[in-house]
Amino acid sequence: MGTVFKKTFTKPMPAESEILIRKDERYARWKDSKGKTRTALITAGKDGQDRLVVVASTFTAKYRDGKGIVREVKTGCRDETAARRVLADLERRAELIKAKVMTSAEDAVAGHQGTPLSEHIDAYIDHLIASGTSKKHRDNVSRQLNRLVADCSFTSLADLDPLQMERWLANQSKLGAGARTGNTYLGAASAFATWCADPNVRRLCSNPFLGIAKANEQADIRRKRRALDEKELLRLLDAARRRPLLDALTIRRGKRKGEAVAKLSPKTREELEWLGRERSLLYKTLLLTGLRRGELESLTVGQLDLNSMNPIAILNAADEKNREGSEIAIRMDLAEDLGRWLADKLARLQSRASRKGEPIPEKLPSNSKVFNVPKELVKIMNRDLALAGIPKVDDRGRVLDIHALRHTFGTLLSKCGVTPRTAQQAMRHSDIDLTMNVYTDPRLLDLRGAVESLPALPLQSERTFISQVVKSTGTDDFTPRPLAPMLAPTPDFSSDFGSIPDKSETCRSGSAGQAQIAVSAEHVKRKTRLTNPDTRAGDRIRTGDVQLGKLAFYR
Repeated sequence: MGTVFKKTFTKPMPAESEILIRKDERYARWKDSKGKTRTALITAGKDGQDRLVVVASTFTAKYRDGKGIVREVKTGCRDETAARRVLADLERRAELIKAKVMTSAEDAVAGHQGTPLSEHIDAYIDHLIASGTSKKHRDNVSRQLNRLVADCSFTSLADLDPLQMERWLANQSKLGAGARTGNTYLGAASAFATWCADPNVRRLCSNPFLGIAKANEQADIRRKRRALDEKELLRLLDAARRRPLLDALTIRRGKRKGEAVAKLSPKTREELEWLGRERSLLYKTLLLTGLRRGELESLTVGQLDLNSMNPIAILNAADEKNREGSEIAIRMDLAEDLGRWLADKLARLQSRASRKGEPIPEKLPSNSKVFNVPKELVKIMNRDLALAGIPKVDDRGRVLDIHALRHTFGTLLSKCGVTPRTAQQAMRHSDIDLTMNVYTDPRLLDLRGAVESLPALPLQSERTFISQVVKSTGTDDFTPRPLAPMLAPTPDFSSDFGSIPDKSETCRSGSAGQAQIAVSAEHVKRKTRLTNPDTRAGDRIRTGDVQLGKLAFYR
């Protein structure tokens, strides 16, 4: 028979507690944070220090499970009668396991059904931490799961209802949420339920969300991006370099509003020019490497290898989207730009240290960032686009933003004739369809040049063709009848036989200028060659570079 009891534990004595003696036992009396007087028995700890004996506020059930092992389970009940009901349920499940009506796995699942869902989510987040996922990912998952719990009124694992989940997704779609947003929430819920159903976790028997289909993201793309052409790229880089200084020089109000005549100190002018140089090089790096904004922001000096024959940037797995880590190839001209940029950064750092009387560094710290990527880079790019005269949205509703620079990188690869597999590797995509169809802008591809590169196939008129045949055969007065069609290309067989002429047709030698039909002189009904192998009409005739098919001439 099982039993229920309240467990006791010890904790350090609070400061300024008063010690009392009651029936030869020592008690401590103190006031808690709310000002209420508390009293607890004092016992000696393992280290000889006095500690308080605290009794739990809820009952714990102690029983033997289906395998005969003694278990202690928190009932969560403050009332003893309610705790004994929980104990009775546990003992009933133990008997079902002994009778092989319920498995141990089902019993383990049943034991988690009463646990608040928030505790399961916390355990899942701990699992993600142990798995090495990024903090940003864990924060997103926690936010998504907690929102689903609140909106769908899920309180325990038993409440995870796929129908309720589908209704919530449909309602979010009606409120304007995109397909990708809904799929993100569904993915977080499904991954959580899959973890709960893991044999090593045993919190659910199966994932209840497996049957919910994902929405078609391609059919519901809220933001379609486009790529920039070469002229737009040059204008954008020029505007990014000039705009910080130009904005500071421009007068905003008064009679001279709009004129770039404001007075700036040499130091301010230098800082603004430095900022413009950084912005233009930042854009160029994104355009020629295909890095994402977060990946570029994480790039440090120690991750660049610019002095080798093949310059590269090494991405850490934790900073990359697919969490694999990659080596990014860098063009030689970009490597030279980055080398000069880092050298100038070192010179500025040394000059600053010299003015402050600090030790002058010999090189940049390896963990220092290559670029200072602002959080509002999208808004900054919008102002650069406006100065460059490039519309934010084109005639098809496609937009330009920071990620559009990655689309431009993929489009330029295809436009320059890079093979699809190489482009896929440069983009670091797992699916080549994503590289070719999503990150390649067909409007910038040289389709006209591709068509013009096809081989020339000149078509000759009938008279020109006949004159060439006559010239090749040496028959100047050859006048064929119209044929339909006159030219009938056929396969080239090694042994060709002519058609047997109609019996009613009179076969005779024609006059000069007429073609003759050759037949066998033997009175045997059999197929014979119309000509000898050297002169048969089925031989192919070459006219210029065009190889013609077999010819048959009829009177």
